[in-house]
Amino acid sequence: MTDLATVLDRMTAPGELYEKLADGAVRCFACAHRCLIRAGRRGICQVRFNRDGELRVPWGYVAALQVDPIEKKPFSHVLPGSDALTFGMLGCDFHCSYCQNWLTSQALRDPAAEQSLAYVRPVSAGQLVQYALQQRCSAVVSSYNEPLITSEWAVEIFKQAREHGLLCAYVSNGNATPEVLQYLRPYLSAYKVDLKSMQDQNYRKLGGVLQHVLDTIRTAHELGLWVEVVTLIVPGFNDSPEELWEAARFLVSVSPDIPWHVTAYHPDYKMDAPPTSVTSLLRAAEIGQEAGLQYVYAGNLPGRVGTYEDTRCPRCHTLLIERRGYIVRGYHLTPEGKCPTCGQTIPGIWPKDPASVRLTGPGYPRWIEV
Repeated sequence: MTDLATVLDRMTAPGELYEKLADGAVRCFACAHRCLIRAGRRGICQVRFNRDGELRVPWGYVAALQVDPIEKKPFSHVLPGSDALTFGMLGCDFHCSYCQNWLTSQALRDPAAEQSLAYVRPVSAGQLVQYALQQRCSAVVSSYNEPLITSEWAVEIFKQAREHGLLCAYVSNGNATPEVLQYLRPYLSAYKVDLKSMQDQNYRKLGGVLQHVLDTIRTAHELGLWVEVVTLIVPGFNDSPEELWEAARFLVSVSPDIPWHVTAYHPDYKMDAPPTSVTSLLRAAEIGQEAGLQYVYAGNLPGRVGTYEDTRCPRCHTLLIERRGYIVRGYHLTPEGKCPTCGQTIPGIWPKDPASVRLTGPGYPRWIEV
């Protein structure tokens, strides 16, 4: 991994999310690991490191860049039918054995991911914003690897994106700190969190702590970020009814308006559990509704999960947004984001002009060449 690390270490800048300690060490608080990093050493993420008492952080490149429908993030209550310029760097503070983006997330941890060096492309924040505008995107999203560990770079992009009226969002594992959430809050509008399990022992296997993620969901909501939560239903790992009930009840305790996406697992990277069945996915969605969540969605099995792809009014059950996979096929909210039948306000970030919602879209993904 020496060549990859050498290249990435050149593409860094002084960090902001840390404190200096008396002995030349630094304490990083970009994520909840709060790594104590001594001179010449790296944090758990492998991409934030101490150079002579200064924390260096990733800067000025992308390893993945493409235009996606915002529904793919997934966000179901954020500008439906719009496009999001989605960028990612390298590295992660978790080591999930089923990661579908392991080439970017595990690039400095798994020797098999050294090929990710070929994807690294220098780029400026201004260029990324221009790409978003040229592609008529409505949002800029940090994803693919864990965005928390590259938050300084994301903020540099988001500052310029917001000047052009673009919405900014994170797709994250939720292993945040109050400090990083406060740092992001002026620029971030939407935050998708993976709630991977309700068992701390499972989180320890992935490299995290359950309570940190639960705290992030609650804190992000209290800060006024639009929060959506995803649970990938992995057979034998987190799919017991008891655990799903616990997850749903926790979300209800934060807000019953938080959209909960239960999505189907397929074998990837180092995990070979069987794919999630339609029956298991529907059971998880039903548990979410029975627990009191107003908006529950089932993903990754388009056309096979009935109305769990759609948004309906929780009061009168009017069909408000009809979907098939990542495509919006019908949009019926008022300009104020209300149900046209009963006037119920539907929480989310909605387009000001319902007529602007694209009901069909071009092929995805659209890769952006730098």
